[in-house]
Amino acid sequence: DPEMSRGLGDVYKRQILTTAILCAGLVGFTACDSFLDEEPKSSLTLDTYYKTSADIIGNVNYLYRDGAPDKMGNMTGAYRGSSLSVMNMVTGYFVNEYEGQEVDCSYARQLTRQNFTQSCCNYLTNDTWKGCYKSINVANAVIKYVDGVEMDGQAQYKAEARFFRALNYFYLVKMFGDVPMITEPTEDATLVEYPARTAASEVYKTVIIPDLQFAVENLPDATFAGNSHRVTKYAADMLLADVYMRLGEYANAVTPLKDVINSGKFALATNDNLTEGSAFNKLRTTDDLPEVIYAREYDAAISPNGNIPVHAFNLISPTFFANSSTGNKYSLWVNVYGVSERYLNVYGEKDLRAQMNQFFHRTYTHPVDGTTLDMKMLCNWYWYDETAILETGKGTKDWNFYRYAETLLSAAEAIAQSSGVNAEAAGYLAQVKARANMEGKDVSTIASELQRLGKQAFIEECWKERLREFPLEMKIWDDCVRTGKFPQISATNKGEVQFVDLIGATNGSGAKFKETDLYWPIPVNEIQRNPNLTQNEGYSAK
Repeated sequence: DPEMSRGLGDVYKRQILTTAILCAGLVGFTACDSFLDEEPKSSLTLDTYYKTSADIIGNVNYLYRDGAPDKMGNMTGAYRGSSLSVMNMVTGYFVNEYEGQEVDCSYARQLTRQNFTQSCCNYLTNDTWKGCYKSINVANAVIKYVDGVEMDGQAQYKAEARFFRALNYFYLVKMFGDVPMITEPTEDATLVEYPARTAASEVYKTVIIPDLQFAVENLPDATFAGNSHRVTKYAADMLLADVYMRLGEYANAVTPLKDVINSGKFALATNDNLTEGSAFNKLRTTDDLPEVIYAREYDAAISPNGNIPVHAFNLISPTFFANSSTGNKYSLWVNVYGVSERYLNVYGEKDLRAQMNQFFHRTYTHPVDGTTLDMKMLCNWYWYDETAILETGKGTKDWNFYRYAETLLSAAEAIAQSSGVNAEAAGYLAQVKARANMEGKDVSTIASELQRLGKQAFIEECWKERLREFPLEMKIWDDCVRTGKFPQISATNKGEVQFVDLIGATNGSGAKFKETDLYWPIPVNEIQRNPNLTQNEGYSAK
């Protein structure tokens, strides 16, 4: 298939996205037939639609941009971040500078969502529910009909569809808990179905894990960049390991993680120096590094990344840039995922990631006229894109979902959780720690020190390293729910973190966690339409 030799951007540009969107909408396939199909468009059904490779490819391509990938990696809004960023605000360590308008961010941070069910639905969960189930329906149709279409790469396209079905269900169960499990496409809009919620454990067993196992076996043995920015078996490995770790099945997680490690296809980005040439600045500026396993692709001509570059600044930035000799290409500047000063204390004094202009910054010096902006708060250097801000107005940096650093940290923890601390686990953790070490310690020295830790201390060191490595990739809340622990970051001592029971803990904004804080409300609109849906505890059904 010639499409498989092209990048997702090229494929996406040439596909008529209406095809996928209409199929996701379940009815009215008014642009889905082939040119010579004489059947009236108004009478098309899925089995008469899925006849050509273009039908399959167009719908699989749709899955890359909507549903869970969009909720995880779309930071393009002017005043708010992604769905995932809002979910992580419950930790209290992050804030949207514009939360007076984007109120669900405030409710999340202050743990008051239960008092504002309808607002939380309007701002966040309605769209998440709709987007994920729309993608699931498209995936269900591809899975059902692809084998009957004459085309090359059937198994791969089915595996892609099953990967994205699993990803969407995983996102839903993490956000809502038990959710309706639908594995067949809706083919007749006149048949109204009212599915009840299925236990999350059943969704994992019946859909998520089997889908990912199939994806691992049938997706290409390649890197993301080497596979034209389509998902690979290693992206499926990472998601499968993520699922197993969420379920506490750490021994099962080791196998897919070691599949990634033993492939030899991935490596941590390296430090040329400890300033602009650091690994973290490379990750900020450069796509397709050997560290990247799966990302959301952006392109200037097709799909730029919107306001991500200016989310590296805050509300006082427009005045600064208006006075600059070169001006700027953006008009809205909001720090939608501001990091608290206290969060910096997860790092030791000599941790490269805590230095300014690595992950974070407080001041900005204009590269042309030399004037300096003091932002009066901690902002996200990791999202800064000088070319986009000062020249093009179009950011192109991809959004990384899975990096090899996470593979190593997850493998270290999974091995320790299931088998105890050994040289292999210590070596994986040491690789990530050594890259950020500014004192010259090498991997072997750090690994030797780590092997002397007890099992729980080693596991908690893995948790700390995740806090240090992924502050701006929204991993923290997933880890809190998975482990049942909350990181109490010291307000005074660098590098000091204590892990306490999540329920009853005080978050970074002084609010106390309740059982009902683990999930978001089921959309009230869906409950009103579907009498078999029930609301999550603590939230209103009206």
